[in-house]
Amino acid sequence: MNPHYLASRLARLTLPGLPTLLSIISSFALFMLFLAFQGKPAVEAVGLVFEGAFGSSFAWENTLQRAAPLMLTALCVALPARAGLIIIGGEGALVLGGLAAATLPLWLTGLPPLATLIAMGMVAMLVGGFWIGLNGWLRQKRGLNETIGSLLLSYIAIALFNHLVEGPLRDPSSLNKPSTVPLDYSLMIGVISEDSFRVHWGLVAGIIACVMAWVLVRHSVKGFALDVVGGNVRTARMLGLPVNRLVILTCVLGGAAAGLAGMYEVSAVQGSANASLIVGYGISGILVSFAARHNPLAIILCATLVGGIEASGSLLQRRLDLPDATTLILQGLLFTNLLAWEALAGRISRWRIALEEHANKVRGAEVQHG
Repeated sequence: MNPHYLASRLARLTLPGLPTLLSIISSFALFMLFLAFQGKPAVEAVGLVFEGAFGSSFAWENTLQRAAPLMLTALCVALPARAGLIIIGGEGALVLGGLAAATLPLWLTGLPPLATLIAMGMVAMLVGGFWIGLNGWLRQKRGLNETIGSLLLSYIAIALFNHLVEGPLRDPSSLNKPSTVPLDYSLMIGVISEDSFRVHWGLVAGIIACVMAWVLVRHSVKGFALDVVGGNVRTARMLGLPVNRLVILTCVLGGAAAGLAGMYEVSAVQGSANASLIVGYGISGILVSFAARHNPLAIILCATLVGGIEASGSLLQRRLDLPDATTLILQGLLFTNLLAWEALAGRISRWRIALEEHANKVRGAEVQHG
């Protein structure tokens, strides 16, 4: 096969990731500049970020433990984005899904542990899907801006969560840290491998969910319809597509993913619903989705990167006496740079079209001379 054709095809496929790559490079450069102004060894600090994220098996475990919920909360942003919506309320769906999963066993007594865990996952997905689906309904039926609406609904969800955990659903034995009744040990989800890979099964669920979402948006009729809706709603309506139904469906599916993340945080990490659920996985999921350009498969890699950045905070604190929250500055720089480099998107689209035309010409010439 003609090497020029292969080069054109490769460049066309990799161009969409260029803004993300440039964002990562510029973010680390600005992060180093910030640390240099603070009188800290910038190069060593960046090295410690990667060491704390990927430098050992223990670091990998910490990274993937954080990446698991990020994959699911990122889908809460990425799926509605296919229909042209910007949803930023994944945190609310996560905490309500986790609360529902934590309290369900109080009413489902007598079932086998596996059946109870399946029911917990289903109710978490139902609650999360309803919460974000409500936002999609408000947007389509009442004209409420989905970004503002999802943010406000997230605050309402967190307030409702705090009220229930500190009030009606509080375990009387939880004194300093209000929480629901702890899950029975048989309902705690274990790790993939006790000996070599101490990461809970939420990671597998996150990867499977991303792959299923990719199949939905890239290899199904509904995925094609979502692209039309996201590209031009007026055209979609003229073609007779059920725009309202498709928009609400993506919101429900995204919310279900975030709710499932809450269930895994309760049953694999926390053991009960408490304030530790509100750690910002829904917010970080926004960063992951935008870094992946709302591509479900790319979310797996971007969640691993962001999870690694979060996991490296303790190492920066031990070695350089930097606050653990220093990594939040790096995440903020990454998000800002993603928005800045997004200006390249239009030009990249033109480059992709030109490369595709060139590849087709090369391929046509090859066929004629073949």
